Amino acid sequence: MTETAEQATPLVQLRDLKVHFPIKSGVLFDRAVGYVYAVDGVSLSIRRGETYGLVGESGCGKSTLGRGLLRLVEPTAGEVIFDGTDVRQLKGEAMRRMRRRMQMVFQDPLASLDPRQSVESLLTEGLKAHGLANGDSAKRLRETLAAVGLPASALRKYPHEFSGGQRQRIGIARALVLDPDLIVADEPVSALDVSIQAQVVNLLEDLQNELNLTYLVIAHDLAVVRHIADTVGVMYLGALVEEAPSDDLYAEPLHPYTRALMSAVPVPDPRVEDRRERILLAGDLPSPANPPAGCRFHTRCPWAQPTRCADERPGLREISPGHRVACHWAEDIRDGRIRPHEVAAEIVRPTGVLAGGDPGELIPTA
Repeated sequence: MTETAEQATPLVQLRDLKVHFPIKSGVLFDRAVGYVYAVDGVSLSIRRGETYGLVGESGCGKSTLGRGLLRLVEPTAGEVIFDGTDVRQLKGEAMRRMRRRMQMVFQDPLASLDPRQSVESLLTEGLKAHGLANGDSAKRLRETLAAVGLPASALRKYPHEFSGGQRQRIGIARALVLDPDLIVADEPVSALDVSIQAQVVNLLEDLQNELNLTYLVIAHDLAVVRHIADTVGVMYLGALVEEAPSDDLYAEPLHPYTRALMSAVPVPDPRVEDRRERILLAGDLPSPANPPAGCRFHTRCPWAQPTRCADERPGLREISPGHRVACHWAEDIRDGRIRPHEVAAEIVRPTGVLAGGDPGELIPTA
């Protein structure tokens, strides 16, 4: 099927997006003594009607990237282009109108829903904020609930009266009621039972087909991302290390970190599970306040080389059509010219503690 020009044009483009949080210290006057590099130079595109899956272990910056895209946290640098408009340049009323087109489904459905508000109040709140509440609002609420598989009687109830899966459906309905173009789903099924996860994932797919929605799905469960995503990006310590169409990435992961993630996914066939390669990463995830120089993964990488890896940070480069990898040796690893070696575990300690005399002075730890 040939895609239209509208589908081929990216709805979302992130260009060198950075979100740095200052580490402040002081008694009378706070001053920045360092930064947490939560997102540090991410560039990606999401086409209209596409699902982009963003994966990585906890603490890699996935959720911060999603919130930075929506400006729920303010980016430090970079561009956020949404439908041809740089969102970072919008202020006041212009930004408020743009927010209607970009909605978010949060990870914990109970924590993201006000327990003092009924479902009707929760859904109507967004309509009122954007001036969309009118005589047809009641019909709109019923149709939105029906779209997520909930009866109209749910409007009179409160969040604590629903199961986890039903509460997540309410969270999805709250996003849908404003008729958005983009939904950022931050770990939308991680807090749910496995059987309910499948229902919510199928619901998201059905809604996308019906309403031509565009998704950024943030997850750590590779099986969920494989089922729903068209394109998958892998994050490590604030940076994108690999990006490819879903089928290509799962068939042949090229970055060592992606290979390690894939090897941790269980296979239901016990004979295959016993024979397949396991990659166990040594050491802890480095601190985003003090990331390693060069390739950020080199301290845990079984394929790290004495040259370039510790000194030169690799950029994303295209290895095959649509498949980008941030690794100096991706082709050599793929073709078996570089063999994995044992990695000595490193204990991650803070770089310093604040001295009692001078709040800004750092004392090196042992």
